[in-house]
Amino acid sequence: MTLRMTAFTLFPKLFEPFLEEGVFARGIRKSLISFDTVNPKDFAADARRTVDGHPFGGGDGMVLLPEVCHAALDSVAGVNTKVIHVSPAGKVFNNAWARRLAAETEHIVFLCGRYAGFDERFVKNRADYELSIGDFVLSGGEPAAVCMMDSIARFVPGVLGNTVSANADSFEDGLLEAPQYTHPADFAGQPVPAVLLSGNHAEIARYRRKQQLRRTALQRPDLVLRIWDSLSRSEQKLAEDVWKTGLK
Repeated sequence: MTLRMTAFTLFPKLFEPFLEEGVFARGIRKSLISFDTVNPKDFAADARRTVDGHPFGGGDGMVLLPEVCHAALDSVAGVNTKVIHVSPAGKVFNNAWARRLAAETEHIVFLCGRYAGFDERFVKNRADYELSIGDFVLSGGEPAAVCMMDSIARFVPGVLGNTVSANADSFEDGLLEAPQYTHPADFAGQPVPAVLLSGNHAEIARYRRKQQLRRTALQRPDLVLRIWDSLSRSEQKLAEDVWKTGLK
C-alpha cells in the first residue's frame, strides 16, 4: 500500500527540493510514498484569489478564510484521510506519532498555516490532530511538515534500506542513541573505545546502553524520568551520578 501525503500550502514550491533527495525521495521512487499539494488560492472566489482576511477583534496578521480552506481540503480529503494541523500550539510530534501514522494511515494532509494562521472554526471542524515540532515559531508550517513527513517515511515498510535502522535510532527505547565511531581507530589522538574493538557483543551492548543513559541523562533528563520505573537500580544510579557530577 502506498502512503499518500498531501501538503495544504500557499507555497508548494517549498517542498520541491525535499522530493529530489534522501529517504522521502527514495520512498517515492519505490512507489511506497506519494506526495501532492493543494493550494487554497486555487479555490478563492474572486479574481484576486483572496485567501485571507483581517482578524475579528483586531491584531497583527491576516487569517486564512475558512470557506476557502474547506473547499480546498474537500478537493483532496477522503474517508481514510487524517488531517494534521501543523502548529506550535499542538502536541509535540515524536517517534511514537511517526510510527503510529505510518502504520495506521493511508492518507495524511498537513495543514501548513501562514500569516496569523487558520480560522479556528476550520481547524476545529477539520483537523484530526494538532502537532508541533517544538517550542518555537516558524514563518509557516511547511518546514515543520517536512520534518514530520521525513520521520513518518522512515517507518513505512521498505523505505529504509535496512529495516533495523528505524528501530535502533534515538527515542525508540526511550533514550537517545549511543555515540557512533568508524575508521580510523585513532583520530587526532582520540582512540575509539576499546570495548568496541573487542568483538564481545554482550560487552558492546552493555557499553552502548550505559552511553545511552549517560547521554540522555545529561542532554534530556526529562526522557530518563519518563522511563524511570523501567530502569534497573544500577541504571538509575548511573543517571543520578550524571546529574550530581555533570559527567559525560
